[in-house]
Amino acid sequence: MDLGIKGKRALVCAASKGLGRGCAEALAEAGVDLVLNARGAEALEATAEALRTAYGVNVVTVAADITAEEGRAAVLAEAAGVDILVTNAGGPPPGLWSDWDRDDFIKALDGNMLTPIALIKALMPAMIDKGWGRVVNITSGSVKAPIPQLGLSNAARAGLTGYVAGTARQVASKGVTINNMLPGIHATDRADQLDGGVAKAQNITLAEATAQRQATIPARRYGTAAEFGAMCAFLCSEKAGFIVGQNILLDGGAINATL
Repeated sequence: MDLGIKGKRALVCAASKGLGRGCAEALAEAGVDLVLNARGAEALEATAEALRTAYGVNVVTVAADITAEEGRAAVLAEAAGVDILVTNAGGPPPGLWSDWDRDDFIKALDGNMLTPIALIKALMPAMIDKGWGRVVNITSGSVKAPIPQLGLSNAARAGLTGYVAGTARQVASKGVTINNMLPGIHATDRADQLDGGVAKAQNITLAEATAQRQATIPARRYGTAAEFGAMCAFLCSEKAGFIVGQNILLDGGAINATL
């Protein structure tokens, strides 16, 4: 399918690996030039070179902490005028409700709510002026079904979701759409980390821990970054102009809900 976005330009955050890279690769395949951001310069440049070689698109990298003001400024200097924004950042640490104080919540809000909002506010006016733009936020399935040990993430990502719900409906008439993607467990480093914790706690192998978690998913497997990226590219395409303010769950059916 021709997504109609060849020659567009996108900023993809946390793009050196995992779901962010999956989104960057799918956009590159569609002919989109990229500004890629992540903290680690070496992995980021390796990803950029792989995409340049495979798809022939222009790729600029900015190794910086997108959640820090100075890092965000460096990224925005390169990303001015982009047509597409994909926000993404690692989630805050797990714990119990009694573990967190105000500073913990402020840090979580900075990373998973206020940073995406700052990027949207900085880049969306140019999209509105052009009469076309796409914003996709990578959030979490916990927005739909909260995960008890991820209370910081639940709170911050739910806040972003509420912001998007209202904002998306204010800018849709300008040709700009904003939507969220809600991942469940995908075959990334994060899944290995989670399964490694289970393996250690239960004194089982990593493979056994993975199989145990996969058995709880109706699809009986983890998602792939390529699958996730394909949905991202579609939401960024000309074909998705009537999808506004939605939360797209990609979890293999793990969350048991009718709506």
